[in-house]
Amino acid sequence: MTKDQKNAFTSIIEKNKNYSESFNHDNLSAKPSKSIAVLTCMDTRINVEKICGLESGEAHILRNAGGRVTDDAIRSFIISYKLLGTKDWFVIQHTDCGLSKITDKKMANLLEDNLETATFENGDWKSNKNHNSESGSPFGHQIKWHTFSDIKKSILEDVRKLKKHPLTPSHINVYGLIYDVKTGILETPENLI
Repeated sequence: MTKDQKNAFTSIIEKNKNYSESFNHDNLSAKPSKSIAVLTCMDTRINVEKICGLESGEAHILRNAGGRVTDDAIRSFIISYKLLGTKDWFVIQHTDCGLSKITDKKMANLLEDNLETATFENGDWKSNKNHNSESGSPFGHQIKWHTFSDIKKSILEDVRKLKKHPLTPSHINVYGLIYDVKTGILETPENLI
């Protein structure tokens, strides 16, 4: 374990110890009390509970890169409904998303080049090679990365996909929202209500 890894690990363990000392969620259930499930991006600028005015125990929070309705997101929504009774599903994507700044092909090419963290320079992702760079793999070409160029089109596509899925009951409310990372405002694109 590197020094940075050890520092991150130690920090998490220490923070958890502080959290657990004042932990009092005995009354919380795995079933969300507001019957809500929210899918959003893993972006660090998104604090779902704060932007939606939610407390612990009120909603299921699902996250992935881009807040995209992937097969695994659908699986999680279906489990959230079927086993834990959610009735309102929200798909929240956001402005300035990293997946809107890359294509599936570019992502795969970066991974094929090497496995180091890429850098974003002058509006484009670049390979970051050094003498210790780990070799890349063509396997990235086999993965659908769910990149997009138009956030309104992306959210509309994903909401439709979720609504039309054969395992989504017709009485489930599915909403699409766009979170503006600069203003903190949730917007409803046209054609999504």
